Amino acid sequence: MKFNAKQLQQMSNSVRAGALGAVLSAHSGHVGIILDASEIITCVYANHLRRGIDRFVLSAGHGSAMLYSVLKLAGYKIGGLNTFRKFGGLPGHPEYGIDGVDATTGPLGAGVGNAVGLALSQKIQGIRARTFCLVSDGDLMEGVSFESLSFAGRYNLNNLIVLWDDNKLSIDGAAQTDVDITARMRSMGFNVMSVRGNDINAIEHALDRAEKSSRPVFIQCKNVLGRGCTLENKSAAHGFALNESEMLSLISQNANEAGVRLWNTVGMRPIAKTLRATNALKRIKIPKIPERISTRELSGIYLDLLVGAGADLIIGSADLANNTHVKTSHAIDISANNFNGNFINYGVREHGMGTIMNGLITGGLRAVGSTFLAFSDYMRPAIRIAALSKLPAIYVFSHDSIAVGEDGPTHQPIEQLPSLRLIPNLNVYRPCNINEIAYAWNAAIESQDTPSAIILSRQKFRQIPTPTDADLSRGAYVIWPAKSGHAKFTILATGSEIPLAVEIASRYKNVQVVSVLNLRDFKAQDKKYKSSLLRGCVIAIEAAAPGIWFEIADMVIGIDKFGASGDADTLYREYGFDVDKIISEIGQYIK
Repeated sequence: MKFNAKQLQQMSNSVRAGALGAVLSAHSGHVGIILDASEIITCVYANHLRRGIDRFVLSAGHGSAMLYSVLKLAGYKIGGLNTFRKFGGLPGHPEYGIDGVDATTGPLGAGVGNAVGLALSQKIQGIRARTFCLVSDGDLMEGVSFESLSFAGRYNLNNLIVLWDDNKLSIDGAAQTDVDITARMRSMGFNVMSVRGNDINAIEHALDRAEKSSRPVFIQCKNVLGRGCTLENKSAAHGFALNESEMLSLISQNANEAGVRLWNTVGMRPIAKTLRATNALKRIKIPKIPERISTRELSGIYLDLLVGAGADLIIGSADLANNTHVKTSHAIDISANNFNGNFINYGVREHGMGTIMNGLITGGLRAVGSTFLAFSDYMRPAIRIAALSKLPAIYVFSHDSIAVGEDGPTHQPIEQLPSLRLIPNLNVYRPCNINEIAYAWNAAIESQDTPSAIILSRQKFRQIPTPTDADLSRGAYVIWPAKSGHAKFTILATGSEIPLAVEIASRYKNVQVVSVLNLRDFKAQDKKYKSSLLRGCVIAIEAAAPGIWFEIADMVIGIDKFGASGDADTLYREYGFDVDKIISEIGQYIK
């Protein structure tokens, strides 16, 4: 049974009172969206969202107090609203993991991509469900929202319903949105409707129509920021600008027991569970590998074997699948006409890909996305949110150094590798051979709460085998022992610099080479293990910005300037990655 307009108004007033109370308790938060959008979120949760089946994403994450108020009233187990924005309490922006919160939102626009990913996951899994997303003017100014929405239009996600809180204001004044947002949404394939944001009957009618639409739906909710307060229709209403007296008055005006009782009936509705289980990972026999090969090729070979053995992955690429080697021989393209597949062409949408992947994962799937390492900067906010949300996304970043070569410095990553290592709760693997490739993929797939980035070379290089007794789970191991049996010097290296390090070490009797597959894992080891590897003078060699290595190395051979156009061998030689040059530098350093 659906609630009528009178009941929905009482319920939205209760939402507004609870949210305002949370903001007042914190003396921090955003009042404007609470005052103008409570009717919208109430209609969704009270009459349309089926708990445990449908999804809701508050992309306008600054309205978190409003979402928490709805969840609390509807019986979700989220803790007290009086803990809002306080240490150990409800966070200032929604975070995945809180009961009823389907996506971590904060950076505007990101929630739109999460919602698209959730809607796509429902299609892929064959779940007859909908995803609702409430967006602000700010969301629609961010480029990632349109990357994601245009994707939703191309894939005709008719289970996606986006509601726009159109109050035409943002923090600095008039919202700098498109001149005609609705025209743009139509051009992207959306069924567009327009209502007044406080007209409950109109909102209900639009949502009823949306649920029958053959296309994704965009509902413009024309609104007034901070409706009903002294700062109504002023930018200042966005934040916490009302005095305590007015806040208390607004809370009193909206509080009503009838609304609370109606919400209690929502909380009594049955909860469905729809997430599908993923297959257990099968161990793969490692094939014979050529003496010289790129790690992007190795990754492609192993991934093909994994998928062939039943690894349950939704793999995608930002229009670079042939370059990153993620499109396997078992790939079935997902399209607007066929969601029964395992491969997505995201188009040139790196940031959108990252946010959509986050939605796919919270929707119950395992997602892999790929692009060039230099372009990881475009999707960095989504990677950060995956790490914060403990989503086990897998990123395949190829073309990992100046050895990209002729495409020049725009495509040659320098700072990206160390900057990814700075993100908490992100595993960064830079493998040098098939054993390390296999370990990285297996660990990434088996991870339950940590995303992984697998960093791969474009160029082919000599393969140095991993010793049979090496423990790759420790993040680093001796790949080339000293000839004398007792190392007085240690070279740390990763990926394509391993054969260079080995060639240098082979000139000495007392130098060992340590392959650092995952620096984060190695740093987490006990002192005894680290001491057993870091013997004597420690020299790190990596074709990336050097700073991060000084924590464990005495000397670092790296790159602290941009690359240039040219072939890979020439660039390595010119930028100091040359055996004789490095030996000379080492000699000068240890004098």
